[in-house]
This record gives sequence, structure tokens and C-alpha cells, in this order.
Amino acid sequence: MPFPATLEEICSVAQRAVSIFSAANLQCCLFGSAACAQYGASRCPNDVDLYILTPGLNSEDVKQMLAQWDKGFFLVHARGAAADYNVLWYRLTSRGGTVRSCKVDILVPGATDIPLVPPGRIETVGALPLMPLILLLLLKLQGWVGHRDSDRLVDWAKEHVDVADIAEIVAIACRRRDKVGQNSLDWLPARFVRLARDHVRQYVAERAETARYWQVLGFDT
Repeated sequence: MPFPATLEEICSVAQRAVSIFSAANLQCCLFGSAACAQYGASRCPNDVDLYILTPGLNSEDVKQMLAQWDKGFFLVHARGAAADYNVLWYRLTSRGGTVRSCKVDILVPGATDIPLVPPGRIETVGALPLMPLILLLLLKLQGWVGHRDSDRLVDWAKEHVDVADIAEIVAIACRRRDKVGQNSLDWLPARFVRLARDHVRQYVAERAETARYWQVLGFDT
């Protein structure tokens, strides 16, 4: 893609959405690659991923609200005859005569397998609310397993990106001295934690050189 969004633009779009949510008394957090970048990961994100913490909302209603409150946001109906949702975008400054935009993904509790995050667990970096780093790491692991086990070539192609992201994030978590103690993951669903621990063991079985990082964090390998 020519002239992709810069990290500065990604953060600006995220901040606009966060400000609108705050004015509407909705809580949210940034997740995905944009959140990882705020924690120090080197890969520039392609889009903005926001997770709504306030329960009982519909993602389509949230997208509509952003488009109504800020004309920079706009909706495009998803491709495919069976698609029944809109894709949210934000208009960026044109470059070299090229019209540019940034995709904004909105997820809500209950419509995804991402656990509900208590507001007290959110970290704020550069005025942006971030999903806890340990949860970001475990979700990246979950994505790696899904891509590895997929029967679609397009998913296999993503596995090397997952591995590079996980390597950076687990190292960042170790530098921060994050720990997975006996009760430190009690706020997450027990099934999610069991699967996450299994994913760690699977990952170490294929990437033995990373074992020491997971052990520092407190995982059994």
C-alpha cells in the first residue's frame, strides 16, 4: 500500500476515538499491534484496534457513533453478499495525490473471545488506554496457534509475523519484570488461562530458545 499510515497517525486516530468514547462515558482500550507499539514493539501497525470495556453495546452502533461525532470517520459496507456489517475507516491527509485512510476495528464484549478487561487493569501510555501487556502477549500466542493450525495459505503466511511480534513482546514483558504469579491472572477466565498456558508450552516446543523468557515471566515450559 503506498503511503501507509504512520505510527503518529495511528495514535492520532486512536486518540480521536478514545476522546469521543470518553465524552459518551464509554470505556475502551487499545489492543493489537497499535497497543504493542505503545509498549515498545518496533513493527508499525496497519490499523487501529479498540476494545470497548462497557458491556451491552453493539459494535455497529459504536461505529455509527464515531462516524456521527467526527466526520473524519466513515463507514463502508463490507464486501460479500452475506456481509451484514460496516467497516470503519478514518480519512488521513493525502500524499502525492493519493487518498489515504486508516481502518479502525471496534470489538465489544461477547462478540469476541477476548476476555473482558477490568478498567483497573488498563495501562495508560501517551494518553492512550492500553490493554494489559500480558493479555496482549497471550492473544498474540492465540493468534499464532490459529494461523499455524489453519488450512488456509494466507494464514500460514502470517505465522512469521506472529513469531517476530511474540519475540519482541515477551522480551518487553521480561524487561518490565511482569510476572505471572499464582493469583495474578485470576481476573481472566479460567479456561482462557488454561489454554494460554498450553499455548506457551506449544510455542516453546517449537521455539526452545524462548523458554527462558517464559520462565522469567512465571510460565511452566
